[in-house]
Amino acid sequence: MGVYNRAPVEVERGEGARLYATDGTAYLDCVAGIATNSLGHRHPRLVQALKDQADKLWHTSNIFRIPGQEALADRLTAESFADVVFFANSGTEAVEAAIKTARRYHYANGNTDRIDIIGFDGSFHGRTYAAINAAGNPSYVEGFGPRLPGYVQVTFGDMEAIKVAIDSPTAAAVILEPVQGEGGARAFPDADLRQIRQWCDDAGVLLVLDEVQSGMGRTGKLWAHEWAGITPDIMAVAKALGGGFPIGACLATTEAAKGMVAGVHGTTFGGNPLAMAVGHAALDEIARPETLANVAEISGYLTQQLHGLKERFPDIIVDVRGRGLLIGVKLVPNNREFMGWARDGQHLLVAGGGDNCVRLLPPLTLTLDEAREAVEKFEKTCEAAREKMAA
Repeated sequence: MGVYNRAPVEVERGEGARLYATDGTAYLDCVAGIATNSLGHRHPRLVQALKDQADKLWHTSNIFRIPGQEALADRLTAESFADVVFFANSGTEAVEAAIKTARRYHYANGNTDRIDIIGFDGSFHGRTYAAINAAGNPSYVEGFGPRLPGYVQVTFGDMEAIKVAIDSPTAAAVILEPVQGEGGARAFPDADLRQIRQWCDDAGVLLVLDEVQSGMGRTGKLWAHEWAGITPDIMAVAKALGGGFPIGACLATTEAAKGMVAGVHGTTFGGNPLAMAVGHAALDEIARPETLANVAEISGYLTQQLHGLKERFPDIIVDVRGRGLLIGVKLVPNNREFMGWARDGQHLLVAGGGDNCVRLLPPLTLTLDEAREAVEKFEKTCEAAREKMAA
């Protein structure tokens, strides 16, 4: 189906922070599968974990115990607020499980009127019917029939409206990304996250964090919400958890998951042995202090340099924002055109984003030399953009 606006690059292989096209062209990859290949391409530990497990067992079913699943759940709960984990195959499936978990919590408590999921403009939670309704982006919901009931959208940053929505007697949960990805790398201020957490506690409303893109070390801590010193009740993770292999997970406290009893949810492929082996290896590598320290160093350098480019190219760059290695650059020229100029002129791959942003989402293992190269290529793209806009 023609649902993708694909770039004219035929990718053949990858190595670290590089992608190689079938014609031999090498690209510096600051997309990383949209924040997914967080350990770069062909990371030796992930490759070995996949090969070792492939020689043993690929798939059984969740009607049996899967030791690798239990082991990865133990690691995730040890590294987070959570007590329990449901494994899926993607971020949108993790979000779907999170929404169902939140509503079942209130159902189990006898509060059947509490169904409203409170989301934010500019958010992105995946492509299932429930996920697109939670985000409320008009371009994603139009043409798919009536909107689902029980979904409320508020404006990013409008704390008064957020408070009113949370205090509604039908409110079930707030769902938010600590740093919006598709929405243009907008980060919730730490103080706002703490206030939302408090309001949810006061109103008996659950806080669901979508850390599919911002989690797994992307911001310099394993979870982005750690910067604010809060914990959610439920959290969706995916992308980097598999380092490029499809995997998703919904994490929750025992209390929040009280309604998720046998038979109310499930999956055929979620938690399969192959995914669990790779996920365990990826989590081990990403959670290493050295990996998180590298994110802090490289993100600090990139952000500083991009702010410098903003000063030099005020006719090209409007804003630099985000957190860690989830960096958004708001542009004057069309972001899609800028992506093409970077790709074709400098062999630099950057991602698109809302609010006319491009995003830099490089591997967490990006070296300082590679970061310097990325800045040089971005600078030359700004020069090219200036010339094209003046023509």
